Amino acid sequence: MSVNLLEFDLDRLTEWCESVGEKKFRATQLFRWIHQKGESQFDDMTDLAKSLREKLHATACITPMPILSRHNSADGTIKWLFDAGDGNAIETVFIPEEDRGTLCVSSQAGCAVGCPFCSTGYQGFSRNLSTAEILSQLWTTEHLLRKEKNQTERVITNVVMMGMGEPLQNYDALIPALKTMLSEHGYGLSRRRVTVSTSGVVPMIERLANDCPVALAVSLHAPTNELRNRLVPLNIKYPLEELLSTCKDYLLKAPRDFITFEYCMLDGVNDSPEHAQALIQWVQHDPSGSIHCKFNLIPFNPFPQSGLLRSPHPRVRAFADLLSAAGIVTTIRKTRGDDIDAACGQLAGDIQDRTQMKKRRQNSEVIPLVQASV
Repeated sequence: MSVNLLEFDLDRLTEWCESVGEKKFRATQLFRWIHQKGESQFDDMTDLAKSLREKLHATACITPMPILSRHNSADGTIKWLFDAGDGNAIETVFIPEEDRGTLCVSSQAGCAVGCPFCSTGYQGFSRNLSTAEILSQLWTTEHLLRKEKNQTERVITNVVMMGMGEPLQNYDALIPALKTMLSEHGYGLSRRRVTVSTSGVVPMIERLANDCPVALAVSLHAPTNELRNRLVPLNIKYPLEELLSTCKDYLLKAPRDFITFEYCMLDGVNDSPEHAQALIQWVQHDPSGSIHCKFNLIPFNPFPQSGLLRSPHPRVRAFADLLSAAGIVTTIRKTRGDDIDAACGQLAGDIQDRTQMKKRRQNSEVIPLVQASV
């Protein structure tokens, strides 16, 4: 059975080349052909020895996930639906801006965390993606966009692991993918331009700091454990005290000197001045010390099953002003791609396992999301 070379970072590809009797430098050549040039045909890798190409034909392949569909937004955002097999599909989004091109990458088919404001979580969880499936989103879109733009320079300058799924619950597949993104022989992205977004898997944040410290974004969404238990069920296992302490430790090795806290603004749920003041208390006046952070306030992108509404813009602005007045860098995320359901919280793909959907409905009936005291 052929091995898919998209599954390997450079270290693992080197090990594989040595296992078939090739020298280490052949792995670097092959890695560059795959990731820098986007080549999938071994015969076109002209500086590889014929004997190696024959081995590759016999034992290996470069097989990305097939594209099922593509949708182009009026604002330039592009969303692809990839076929992950066995009835599963995942979504990947490209967001072009004047000074960068950001790819939002999925790590799982569905998501098991079950946040009620996220359509992916409502849909349920099927399985983790492999390293090859994570990387094929970048491999396919980068080289497709280069051809469309008729350029050889890099199109995708930033990668955010903010698509479908919780990246740190798929850690073993995530790390080789990150290392390939960062490799000078791969995509050559800096650690500051690769971001892992997590809902707060504390032990894996600690491991990431040691194994591959990239920029970190934490889906916070609430200033109290009571409310966050409802909005981010993972908080029941890893409460705010533990999560924020781990974030402080992560900064010791992070490529940026701040953690980004993502905060989805939900009408009447987490958007009061009292909630803003409670956040300030957490990050500036915690007994264990302040956290150097940035807040990214995210306008909620409604979907029918959520039963939730977007906070009015004046309330979002007032919330941001309170944080800014306290000296906290605060931005309000511009909604992109909502006309093609590609905005934050809207990625749903298509997956088989609906067990989490049933649980979500049951939970929403038991614990209504109403304005909580702080």
